[in-house]
Amino acid sequence: MGSIFKPKTPTLPPVQPAPPPPVIEPPVVKEKGMTEAEKKEIQERDEKIAKEQAAIERRRKGRKSTILTGPLGLQESEEEKLKTLLGE
Repeated sequence: MGSIFKPKTPTLPPVQPAPPPPVIEPPVVKEKGMTEAEKKEIQERDEKIAKEQAAIERRRKGRKSTILTGPLGLQESEEEKLKTLLGE
């Protein structure tokens, strides 16, 4: 009786494998034959990347300090749980 009212599930076509990721070659950095302008450009690019990463870390820390609960509930140390004279 159960097979009469249940529709048959259609078979799905086989899944095709994902294409391989593209190969990205690192930029070639010339050490000996670099001009001062090229050295300065590379240094500015590195400083820009470092500033962006520092800004990301600052923002991440800023949000993290506002989170007061975790997966186990309220996060407070034993010292904070103690009653104080003013806040009994």
